Amino acid sequence: MSNASAVSDKRIPVTVVTGFLGSGKTTLINRILAEQHGRKIAVIVNEFGEVSIDGQLIVQNDQEELVEFNNGCLCCTVRGDLIDTLDRLQQRSELDAILIETTGLADPAPVASTFFLEDKLTSKTRLDSFIALADAVNLEQNLAQSEEAQEQIAFADIILLNKADLVSKERLLEVEHVIRRSNPIAKIYHTSNSDIDLEKVIGVGAFELEAKLEVDPNFLDDLEHEHDQSVGSFVLREERPIDMNRFMIWLNEKLAEQGEDMYRTKGIFNAQGFNERVIFQSVRMLTTMVPERMWKSGEEKITEYVMIGKNLDRDEFAEGFASCVVPGS
Repeated sequence: MSNASAVSDKRIPVTVVTGFLGSGKTTLINRILAEQHGRKIAVIVNEFGEVSIDGQLIVQNDQEELVEFNNGCLCCTVRGDLIDTLDRLQQRSELDAILIETTGLADPAPVASTFFLEDKLTSKTRLDSFIALADAVNLEQNLAQSEEAQEQIAFADIILLNKADLVSKERLLEVEHVIRRSNPIAKIYHTSNSDIDLEKVIGVGAFELEAKLEVDPNFLDDLEHEHDQSVGSFVLREERPIDMNRFMIWLNEKLAEQGEDMYRTKGIFNAQGFNERVIFQSVRMLTTMVPERMWKSGEEKITEYVMIGKNLDRDEFAEGFASCVVPGS
């Protein structure tokens, strides 16, 4: 669909944001919502784990509606929930757009096929574009280890080659060449912190059914999607405050031992010495820790830390995490 056709099409545009774990999807969603665009946008967030950390980090105001699906994937186990939610959202005539943030382990094709297999969706909503976030630092490793990562890149209409500030210009071009081997036609933008002009990603009319059928001729056949059963997630909870120095020492040891298999960790911490919630995230060996907002009055100060990876021993990680609490607390 051309951009002009997209403008004349009065159905609600749906933008699907994909990308492997830790590539910058939630950051992009927040950037879109933070812009003064005057549009009313509904956001659907899907997380692989049982606890939604990303949902808690998404900026919310009276212009948006946030819907969360946890502990299942939109491409399979909670697909029916997606259909029901979209059906409900499309009844809001004032809605200007819908954003769907998939889990980093989602196959995009079954999500796309949902819009063509369900008659009650096709009359009121249209797929506007599939945006894939590509982690410039870890993309090649992600592609080598994950079939879903390969599918996300191959299926995208627009690719944000993110974290461009963390690699050299030469390396960035090498990664772009890797992308082009599996997707020669998508628009590629180099971004840092998922920073992109809104007009390049929303309402662009980039989705083309014929092109998607060339990538995956069977994607409208409603086939069952299977995930790698060795990849899983669990959440570590702690009511006592966490000593972040102890935590970093412990985590660095685990990353040195199992960093290749620790795809993504993220959490909201009750950290010693901080009056704010502390957001900690890691993508393989890269880690970030930033204070966020102040804890609200009456809000339970509990740490929830989600780990996603391959063949990770929950009991072993729980024991190590428990050793990071503030002594005597």
